[in-house]
Amino acid sequence: MDWLWEFLRDLPSRINPNIFEIGPLQVRYYSAMYIVAFGLTYILTIYRIKREHFQYSKEMIQDLFVWGILGLIIGARLGYVLFYHFSYYLAHPLEIILPFDFTNGMRFVGISGMSFHGGAIGLLLGGFIFCRLKHADFWNLTELFAPIAPLGYTFGRIGNFINGELYGRATDAPWGMVFPLDTDKLTRHPSQLYEAFFEGIVLFAVLWSIRKKSPFDGFLIALYLIGYGVFRFFLEFFREPDLHLGFIWAGLTMGQLLCICMILTGFVITVWKKPQP
Repeated sequence: MDWLWEFLRDLPSRINPNIFEIGPLQVRYYSAMYIVAFGLTYILTIYRIKREHFQYSKEMIQDLFVWGILGLIIGARLGYVLFYHFSYYLAHPLEIILPFDFTNGMRFVGISGMSFHGGAIGLLLGGFIFCRLKHADFWNLTELFAPIAPLGYTFGRIGNFINGELYGRATDAPWGMVFPLDTDKLTRHPSQLYEAFFEGIVLFAVLWSIRKKSPFDGFLIALYLIGYGVFRFFLEFFREPDLHLGFIWAGLTMGQLLCICMILTGFVITVWKKPQP
């Protein structure tokens, strides 16, 4: 088995994050993973409205996707700014939306930094606004999308793994890996893959299997928030905290504190939307 552990240890350095390059243009697997995630989510959504009891047209779903994608991207960016780097962007507000370092002669640096929790808030807010404009039932729409969302998320975490980012804490486990972006070159947990499996595949399997047994509108999104929050909370113990933040309170990371908020929100929705006897 030693050959397998050695192969896994060096696997991240063997992966080229670029699909191809043409001069300065780079097409990365990370971007492709998001395209696959949105595409698969759309296919499963159309499958559900055709086979199950949802009274939505294909055109309405397409319009909703535009709102949802915009909300996700904007929310993910603003969430990163507010939750993870607020003091920096308070001093450099233009860098929130412009890919330049204005402190160094307007040098191009690209936009980096996205937050899952911010993306989730933006996605739900975009969907809520869409429903108000179209006079649709927001909670019924969440029943449509909640069981599918984790599968799309899986590909995002695989993209993180291919990029060699958001790696785990140091470990002596035989399946530990060395990531090229880690300047310390320590053997670390491949926490991106842990998250892809538990927060993605496992949560998808649970929600998809019970999607037709939901007792009330809002139940599945509440269960998603609770399920994701619980998985992510415990998996954060294997993930390296953000260097500029470290541990926030009582040995917990920012991600764990945000997950506690997710879990509580899920329980609040359950109590609020559950029909009274």
